[in-house]
Amino acid sequence: MNGKDERLDMIDQTSYQHEVIVPNEGMPFKLFLFEGGNGKYIREKHWHRSIEIFAVKSGSLDFYLNDEKYHLQEGEFILVNSNELHSVHAAQPNETIVLQIPLNVFQNYFTKEQFIWFSHSEKMADGQVFELLSKMYGQLLEKETGYELLMQSYFYQLEYLLVTKYRKLEVMEELLKKNKQLKRLGRITEYLKEHYTEEISLEKLAAIFGYSPTYLSRMFRKYARINYKDYLQSVRLEHAVKELEQTDHQIGEIALKQGFPNSKAFSTLFREKYGILPNEYRKKIRK
Repeated sequence: MNGKDERLDMIDQTSYQHEVIVPNEGMPFKLFLFEGGNGKYIREKHWHRSIEIFAVKSGSLDFYLNDEKYHLQEGEFILVNSNELHSVHAAQPNETIVLQIPLNVFQNYFTKEQFIWFSHSEKMADGQVFELLSKMYGQLLEKETGYELLMQSYFYQLEYLLVTKYRKLEVMEELLKKNKQLKRLGRITEYLKEHYTEEISLEKLAAIFGYSPTYLSRMFRKYARINYKDYLQSVRLEHAVKELEQTDHQIGEIALKQGFPNSKAFSTLFREKYGILPNEYRKKIRK
């Protein structure tokens, strides 16, 4: 497989974005199998208010947390705090359980300013955490009578371990500041995801949210590690890729519909990201 084919296979939701978490029905959490289990998958940088755990049952994947790389193998997991930037690269097949816990589940244990932080430096309870996650996922698959109750009992045991074994009671002011800024950016990026097809300059967006353009630009670069223009273009590209896959619309039509000024701008960005032109990609997936 050449470089272009590898990039083609790894196209997915390519945007730096604030992700909204919707729990499983009747549960205080969201539990599912990682969507990149077949390998050749990239989930680019994003953040959300929920606490997240990635637990690898088989295979391996590379996890990037605040620009640090962690190679996770069978039996290992990683903890992601609220509003921590992270991305996932899964080149090989894997079976990975993902648990996402809304932040308000821990509201009785916030240290200050609606904040809680977990450290994964202490490993003594890792075996228990992994076992509970495996049991929860097993119940989700089997769905026998009363499985919801058993899943929740495992979950509360897991929550207890997080609060007593992994929670940090003393956190740096810089973490608090970063958390606040990413919460603010989350509201801004939600607006952009609703209005990405419109012409939204940095100046216009800043005025909507009461910031100066310079300050808003600095927020994006410092806390989301991306500039405003690149973020907006990545949101547009994500939607354009889906339309490219799911419709027979012309390239120029897709470009204009998704907020690009013309087909050339769309094609240029597409090739920069994936090493292949949009029409070549469409031909490839149709085969």
